[in-house]
Amino acid sequence: MNPKSNSRFSTRRQFLKTAVKGAMAGAALGSLRGLPLLAAGVEKPVLKFGFIKLTDCAPLVIARENGYFEDEGLSVSLEAQANWKILLDRVISGELDGAHMLAGQPIAATIGIGTKASIITPFSMDLNGNGITVSNAIWKQMQEAEPKLNQPHPPHPISAKALVPIVQKYKDAGAPLKFGMVFPVSTHNYYLRYWLAAAGISPGYYLNGDTTGTTNADVLLSVTPPPQMPATLAQGTIQGYCVGEPWNEQAVFKGIGVPVITDYEIWRNNPEKVFGVTENWANQNSRTLTAVVKALIRAGQWLDASHDNRVKACQILSQPQYVGADEKVIANSMTGTFEYQKGDIQSLPDFNVFYRYYATYPFYSDCIWFLTQMRRWGQIAAARPDEWYTTTAKTVYRPDIYLKAANALIASGKLKAEDVPRTDGFKAADGNFIDTVTFDARKPNEYLRQFKVGLKD
Repeated sequence: MNPKSNSRFSTRRQFLKTAVKGAMAGAALGSLRGLPLLAAGVEKPVLKFGFIKLTDCAPLVIARENGYFEDEGLSVSLEAQANWKILLDRVISGELDGAHMLAGQPIAATIGIGTKASIITPFSMDLNGNGITVSNAIWKQMQEAEPKLNQPHPPHPISAKALVPIVQKYKDAGAPLKFGMVFPVSTHNYYLRYWLAAAGISPGYYLNGDTTGTTNADVLLSVTPPPQMPATLAQGTIQGYCVGEPWNEQAVFKGIGVPVITDYEIWRNNPEKVFGVTENWANQNSRTLTAVVKALIRAGQWLDASHDNRVKACQILSQPQYVGADEKVIANSMTGTFEYQKGDIQSLPDFNVFYRYYATYPFYSDCIWFLTQMRRWGQIAAARPDEWYTTTAKTVYRPDIYLKAANALIASGKLKAEDVPRTDGFKAADGNFIDTVTFDARKPNEYLRQFKVGLKD
């Protein structure tokens, strides 16, 4: 974004903050120009949202930088958080009004995995966006185990089968391989586990009070904050990791590791982050939340509208207050390509999706898939009937709030009716997984029974 644009939005923000202060002192908000929803009566016009330094925080950043929050009469500040636990705790305590969240966080909190709290999501922030990276040493061993990988442009996707003899070798030596993921209920944990298990490698279970999830594990998975992944890999503390961008491409940039597969190749157009608030906050600030979702939908739309917009987004995200990574590193994946190893640049136009394929809609099916993985690995200790999965999904995912915002945008001409799915919240059965197992959200227990590795009823 050019300096004039930044200056203009900075001026608008300052004006809005001043206006809000005056309103709280009794000023007539309806007389203020350019603040349409203040006149309509949003309950809380000054907001603070949290995020983690990943490229998929982009909808929040763009909604702020492009003035979409201001268009809704909102003054929004964004604050980077040290890790996912602190982010969640601060939303629950009310220090943050809402946040860029792992899709599993509202679900886990609501059903009592870890911190217990009622968290909802009315907005899905993106599809795809993660990768699995291994150290140079492990990559070399994978190439030795699977000769077809030993070329400048090996065939993709790369399964974990080449890792099987390496896993066994390290396990026999009494020093199992260690991989990092960002949080126990993160998409990264589940996609990493899915990739390993598809090759018959056990990633371990959360059983009998084991909060580390390493019971009967062939590979030990542990939590590492996203920005620390490359340094932790370089130190040799872990031999691989699953994380969002730009931290896979950072490993390539620094020459310390090789991203072997993206989550798009594990599950095509998989759900990634969400925007989350407490249920109590949503109930107390319903008009405000609708305004927030309207701004976020417009941000997602802008991000997917053109290549030029993606280039601008990379410039904005590279700023230290946001992702703070090199613009070229961010652009490696945000502009339609992905570099697996130096020189192996592949076209991946759907690596980051913020609007296409109804990416912003909070589908019940997405929630149910995460619930099945929580059950598969023991975070949900006992089998539950199919009806429980559906009921839980309808408690956490709130398409009713999304539709209120989307319909308002359609009425104002900012959104096309065809960009909003006609759905009961469920997607069609999906077999676009690396192991070709078909997921039908209406039959979660039948889905779980198909896996050779994992818990079932």
